[in-house]
Amino acid sequence: MGCDLGTTNSCVFIREGEKYKVVVNDKGNNTTPSVVLFDKEGKVVTVGKDAKKEATLKPELVVFEVKRLIGRRFDSPEVQEFRKIAPFKIIPGKNGDAWVKVGEKEYSPQQVSAFILQKMKQITEDHLGRSVRNAVITVPAYFNDAQRQATISAAVIAGFGNPKDLEESRKMIRIINEPTAAALAYGVDKKAKLHTVVVFDLGGGTFDISIIEINEGLFEVKATAGDTYLGGANFDQKIVN
Repeated sequence: MGCDLGTTNSCVFIREGEKYKVVVNDKGNNTTPSVVLFDKEGKVVTVGKDAKKEATLKPELVVFEVKRLIGRRFDSPEVQEFRKIAPFKIIPGKNGDAWVKVGEKEYSPQQVSAFILQKMKQITEDHLGRSVRNAVITVPAYFNDAQRQATISAAVIAGFGNPKDLEESRKMIRIINEPTAAALAYGVDKKAKLHTVVVFDLGGGTFDISIIEINEGLFEVKATAGDTYLGGANFDQKIVN
């Protein structure tokens, strides 16, 4: 299973024969909002579109864009910037990382991401009719090691890999840079000669630009830059204002 665990939306791909296809969710959509609804006690109610619908009525119980927090320290500039606009509580965890508090419970970003990944896993399993343990998950090229490891931890919590064997889980759960995945999807690796491509990734919450050097099917991200607070959601906010 391939998963684009996005800031605002997520989607899953599978390979059937020689073709890759997007798996639609239970609403018939290609993408699922990366949004989790909790009750007043802090228990998960639902994930996806139904959770997003409650954001206006129950803003303190709806957690979204948790990708902005994963693997980050609470006192980091990025987290403090997000706290200004997030209607739910973002608190310092015991380890100094950013956590969220919903109702009576506290969750790490990995745990919230795991709820989203569980939803994507269920969508895939319902389509295939069997259990799925292996996953390839995309992350921004600028993600550091802590953020990548936190994403793997979220996948293990969600039921991917082998919870009893961390080393085996690392083989079953792969992390790939989002621009590399995009380049592969467009077949730019088919050229035999050394060449360089620029990938623009304008998502719901972020805008990333990456320069990738490709040589005989091997990808190397040479440089990456962008704006972690420029995306479709920001365009919407400007229109509203």
